Amino acid sequence: MSIIEVHNLVKIYKTGDIELRALDDVTCSIDHGEFVCIMGPSGSGKSTMMNILGCLDVLTSGKYILDGINVKDQNRAGLADIRNQKIGFVFQGYNLLPRADALENVELPLLYRGVKSSERRKLSIEALERVGLADRMHHKPVQMSGGQQQRVAIARAIVGKAPIIMADEPTGALDTKTTVEIMQIFSGLHEDGATIILVTHEPDISTWAQRVLRFRDGKLISDEAAPTDVSNDNEIKQRK
Repeated sequence: MSIIEVHNLVKIYKTGDIELRALDDVTCSIDHGEFVCIMGPSGSGKSTMMNILGCLDVLTSGKYILDGINVKDQNRAGLADIRNQKIGFVFQGYNLLPRADALENVELPLLYRGVKSSERRKLSIEALERVGLADRMHHKPVQMSGGQQQRVAIARAIVGKAPIIMADEPTGALDTKTTVEIMQIFSGLHEDGATIILVTHEPDISTWAQRVLRFRDGKLISDEAAPTDVSNDNEIKQRK
C-alpha cells in the first residue's frame, strides 16, 4: 500500500519573465516501509522533489497524496502539522541548534507537539540510545564530530516516531567509515518498518536502498531496483 502518491507533479519557479520548470510531469508512488533513493545530477530536480515530498515547498500543479492526505488542499498550518506528525528530516548540514545540547536538540519536535517535559525527556533519551549517543546527550554540537552530529539529527528525526524519514545528502560531509555507520542506522530503521526516502549523488549509497528514482532536467527518467554492487569499496559493502 502506498504511503506517497504523486501524479503529474509540476513545480515552476518564476523570476521576472523567466520560468524554470524544476519538476516536469512527475508521477510515482512509494509504499509503506520502502527504502528509496532519489538520484540525479545537480539541477536535475531531486532536491525540489524532496522538498515537495517533505511539505517544505508546494507544487505548482498535479496531485500529491501523503498517507491519505491531499497535500495540495493544506494551508500553512496543515503543512506544518503534516511535517511534525508524518515526517522526520535529516539534512547534510545537520541543522542543530548550536547552543543546545544533544538532548535538547532531539526534544525540539516533541516540544512543538506539546508533549510534556517528562515524556519528551524519556523519548529523546531513547532516540539517542538508538543511535549510539547515550554518552553524548549533554554535549553541544561544537563538542561533537560530524558523524556524531548527524546521529543527533537522526535521533531528532525518529524521536516522534514519524512513519517517514527523509534525508537529504545525509552522508555528503562524512568520511567512508562514518558513512557506513550512518547508513547502518538508516538500514536498521528501515528493517523496523520506517519508510526511508534519501537524496544522494553517491552511487555507493544507493546500494542500501530497494529502489532508485533518477531525475534529469526535472523529469523522472527511471524507476528501478537499486543496484547491489557499484563499488569495489569493501567498507561500503559491509552494511549488514
